[in-house]
Amino acid sequence: MTTIAFLGPEGTFAHAAVRELPVAAGATLLPLGNVTLAIDAVRAGQADAALVPLENSVEGAVPATLDELANGEALVVADEVYLRVTFELMAKPGTQLGNITSVATHPHAEAQVRRWLIANLPTAQVTFVGSTAGAAQAVAGGEFDAAVGAAVAGELYGLDVVAHDIADADGAVTRFVLLTRPVPPPAPTGNDRTSLVAYLREDHSGALLELLGEFASRGVNLTRIESRPTKGRMGDYCFSIDCEGHITDQRVGDALAALHRVCADVRYLGSYPRRDGTQGPVPDGRTDTSFIDSQAWLARMRETGGG
Repeated sequence: MTTIAFLGPEGTFAHAAVRELPVAAGATLLPLGNVTLAIDAVRAGQADAALVPLENSVEGAVPATLDELANGEALVVADEVYLRVTFELMAKPGTQLGNITSVATHPHAEAQVRRWLIANLPTAQVTFVGSTAGAAQAVAGGEFDAAVGAAVAGELYGLDVVAHDIADADGAVTRFVLLTRPVPPPAPTGNDRTSLVAYLREDHSGALLELLGEFASRGVNLTRIESRPTKGRMGDYCFSIDCEGHITDQRVGDALAALHRVCADVRYLGSYPRRDGTQGPVPDGRTDTSFIDSQAWLARMRETGGG
């Protein structure tokens, strides 16, 4: 890859995450102002890939990323990165905590330090900006008294850390995904994840259960499921799903084919190595060998009529 876009500017958690990618070595890193711009750069051919946040262990899914994956020109997930995030309160040198009346940060960051801000800066005005690094940049420019973000942003923009590690919960982790234009999936590793978006054909009692049943009956474990509005009429939703396994696994491929029969549409978002934990055991009767044997048995019955 020659160019990788990411949620910028330099100093964001996305910037830290992209540097964890082996494919980033020697690549040109392209910081852009928000998730949509980073993804559009791939669609327009300005970048070969984009690294964007998908979910956080405290705040949950990133709606902008889910919506971009569900709509517009199709992209696929080529890889994922998990980054432990530590939040700092940063200000110009010499600023004291008691003198801070305005704080800038990203909405997902604010959600993870909200209790700390209420307890320590109850009267400060909190303003949302496009990124935590952008917040630090704005503080350096005199627009706000302080920013919440990564320490590297403070270093880049000449700020001091006023308060260290202010997250409300310990061990917060953000999952980032590397998006590219559609390409054939890599070979399975034995510890993979497959992502997709399923669009219900119609809203009726048990519709979601039918969708989930296609995975459950084949022993495919779901690691994430989110509902998002389709941007059409009120009440129309699609489901963003991650499951264990690879599209070349018989049970996963069979589940996706079944979804394609019962859903209005299924958008395949890629199969790629899983970077958190390990895949659970495949239940009896759900291995590739079991599927191949059952298909061979069915073919014999159709050909011979029994025996």
